[in-house]
Amino acid sequence: MAYDGILLFAVLFFATALLLPFTHGQAIHSGNYFYLSYLLFISYGYFAWPWTHGGQTLGMRAWRIQLLTPDGLPADWKAVSLRFIFSLISWGAAGAGFLWALFDKRRLAFHDRFSNTGLFLIERGDP
Repeated sequence: MAYDGILLFAVLFFATALLLPFTHGQAIHSGNYFYLSYLLFISYGYFAWPWTHGGQTLGMRAWRIQLLTPDGLPADWKAVSLRFIFSLISWGAAGAGFLWALFDKRRLAFHDRFSNTGLFLIERGDP
């Protein structure tokens, strides 16, 4: 999460820089719902596209973690959309959705349980 958090911060920073010509270089007010929606859409794209095209964000590749269904299949757009929405709820509840995995029989976080996905460790292949 830390790796993807750093990378997402950089992506959001760049996405904000793209808006500066439209604001004449002025800061965007914190209560601007268009801007918040824009950042949410960019965040969704940062996670959803890689999850549906290989099952890994850049941060997940570093740790050899892949998002799959319980059957070992790639997640579809519906599953990753549900995962993204429920992960926001997990974060919004002070991380309780992530702590859920400590008590879950299958060690799934709240958002994995409700999106029917899971994180799997990719075994190292022989060179």
